[in-house]
Amino acid sequence: MNDRVNIPTVSVDGATKGPKLLLMAGVHGDEFEPMAAVRRLVRQLEPARLCGTVTCAPCVNESAFRCNARVGEDGLDLARVCPGAADGSITLRTAHAVSELIQAHDFLIDLHTGGTFLTLFPLAGYMLHPNTQVLQAQRVMARAMGLPLVWGTTPQLQGRTLSVARDANIPAIYAEFGGGGGFDENAVDAYASGCMNVLCNLSMYDRKAVPGALAAHTPIVIEDNRDGAGFLQVQHPAPADGFFEPACKPGDRVKAGDPVGQIVDALGNRLTSITANGDGLVVMLRTWRHVRAGDGLMALASEGGERS
Repeated sequence: MNDRVNIPTVSVDGATKGPKLLLMAGVHGDEFEPMAAVRRLVRQLEPARLCGTVTCAPCVNESAFRCNARVGEDGLDLARVCPGAADGSITLRTAHAVSELIQAHDFLIDLHTGGTFLTLFPLAGYMLHPNTQVLQAQRVMARAMGLPLVWGTTPQLQGRTLSVARDANIPAIYAEFGGGGGFDENAVDAYASGCMNVLCNLSMYDRKAVPGALAAHTPIVIEDNRDGAGFLQVQHPAPADGFFEPACKPGDRVKAGDPVGQIVDALGNRLTSITANGDGLVVMLRTWRHVRAGDGLMALASEGGERS
């Protein structure tokens, strides 16, 4: 029970000394494209072009990966229990080890997808850090990812890898792309090129940054400091068990009261209709059709916070 968790990592040291960036994936065990992207970057990084150190952690939550699930064998979500505990269950000990790893670096990039049950609009996100220097660094990093949405949200959420970085004044971003139980090579490509661009923008890598494949136009930038902003899984909770039939998709813009789906029973009889609880951009949609009451069905990035 008290065995220390060792996070598998590969460190790429540059030809010159400089900052230390942690690039990690696999916080949830069913999010595979980020793992592949981090492994690709291990192969692509050329030490002669690198200033500083990039620590690559392709699968930080091996317990959840072995379970082929979002959570580990103890049923806990690693992204809700940081900084964890050295003497706790497997996920708490993993969170403790991940937190120590974050605190040993100068920058953090944490890559995600929607896993088995959710699909996410491609975005790079960050907490609206009270330290203006940290916040500005995060804005630059998020834009450099080259994804269609840049989303800053409340710094009040706890238990996350980003909350560990927040408390240590470490500039940190996360990214979301796709999910739904498949494997999308486009996400791997976007993440690998986006992370390389972040390194270039931090003057850690000697290569001209290239536009992301998904960022042909200026990204949408939304900052929303309201309580709960950025907590995807609690938005639009299902009011009943059944089959969810969505009437929107990630990237759609909706207004308060718009129909966004319905829940039906086994025979297809409507149990309840789901309407948008505000105006915004659909950033998350539950694409696994079986739902239980309380499951988050859809999340919005509020247009009220849009700044460019």
